Amino acid sequence: MGDSNQSSRLTWEGCSVLLDINDGERLVFARLSPAATLKIGKKNCSLQPIVGCPFGSSFRVEDGKDGPYLSLVVATEGGNIQDEENVTCEELKDNRALVDNNTAQSLTGDDIDEMRRQGVTGDQIVEALIANSTTFEKKTSFSQEKYRLRKQKKYAPRVLVRRPFVRSICDAYFRKYPDRIGCLRSDSLALLLSMANVAAYSDVLVVDMVGGIVTGAVAERLGGTGYVCNMHLGVTPHSMEIVRIFNFSNDICKRIVRCCLNDLCPGQNGSHAQIQNMESESVNQLDVMEGGISVKENRTTVDASNKTAKRDPTTNKAIKAGEVASEELIGLWKERGFSSLIVAAPDLDVWSIMQKLLPHLAYSAPFAIYHQYLQPLAECMHNLQREKIAIGLQISEPWLREYQVLPSRTHPRMQMSAFGGYILSGTVICTSESDVQ
Repeated sequence: MGDSNQSSRLTWEGCSVLLDINDGERLVFARLSPAATLKIGKKNCSLQPIVGCPFGSSFRVEDGKDGPYLSLVVATEGGNIQDEENVTCEELKDNRALVDNNTAQSLTGDDIDEMRRQGVTGDQIVEALIANSTTFEKKTSFSQEKYRLRKQKKYAPRVLVRRPFVRSICDAYFRKYPDRIGCLRSDSLALLLSMANVAAYSDVLVVDMVGGIVTGAVAERLGGTGYVCNMHLGVTPHSMEIVRIFNFSNDICKRIVRCCLNDLCPGQNGSHAQIQNMESESVNQLDVMEGGISVKENRTTVDASNKTAKRDPTTNKAIKAGEVASEELIGLWKERGFSSLIVAAPDLDVWSIMQKLLPHLAYSAPFAIYHQYLQPLAECMHNLQREKIAIGLQISEPWLREYQVLPSRTHPRMQMSAFGGYILSGTVICTSESDVQ
């Protein structure tokens, strides 16, 4: 992809998008191509109408002569704004007199099928259902809105095109496949970057065994400055498939490199069989399609189309993220050390990793380690205190509460995650006079 496409507000052929179906009911990652399709219910819709539209555009599914298709929804001003008198009247209404006996709706399923055969749109069907409901006017405005949204999701589903960035990608994976990213929540990822002091022109050493989400987050924050080095301890590199969803420009992709621990430590022969076996198992668990990732139950359609995605011939030649680091870079890191370290390797022993990686950090460099469980971090913290090679050690437990913010009904969400893992952070110090010399 070209650098101009990276900063564009419009989608382009070959870019990755996050499709939000029915206001978060389903989240789908897809790569736009002429053959890409999206399945909503029993309908397959081409994604071609999305190409060239601004990120944030909304589409509805409509039936045409050639089958279902995505139609752009034009935003209207105004909305459902109520004045004070209506709000006062609504406070006096309630739903106690309503009885759900399946007799309130006069339209039958056959009537709705006949309307569809006549080419009636989904929004018109929703309005017909509201008009033929004997209890709709008796409901409160909140209940009416819920009824309208429920029918709209069924008869007039909508698709919101979102730009993939670190928070949206992390939230989508955490909701559907948390094990693929080590149950790393978006607030935990933000705290991880903050504890490691990831800033412009930093050289960040990363051990990322959670699909590449940490590598992508660091690269997004660096913004084409500095380097992010994805370190692997064995022969097989870690999976970085999630990085491809970010739509990074060439300037950012060339700042994402790979490096083996043996390249920084020639004296080590890399005969850590247990580490290599655990790494290979982790890579096998990250079963991610090459062209993109579909976060939904049925991933066949979008994944198959992603493999056929083509790059725009008018753009510059794309640079693949995760190339092997050059000898000049490795030599520079050997001399100066990395400015910070981030570890997200739930399947490996934390203390063993830190023993190998801490010598490659510059003095006073911060580090942050993420893990799902507390015990491995507590043991590592104890060993670091005993060896006196780090200061400012602390274990943080991120906590997040989601709120529903709506008129007269703002409250914490009924279903939310109460667990965000743990983060061990600290600062590396000089341990001997010989090291200073």
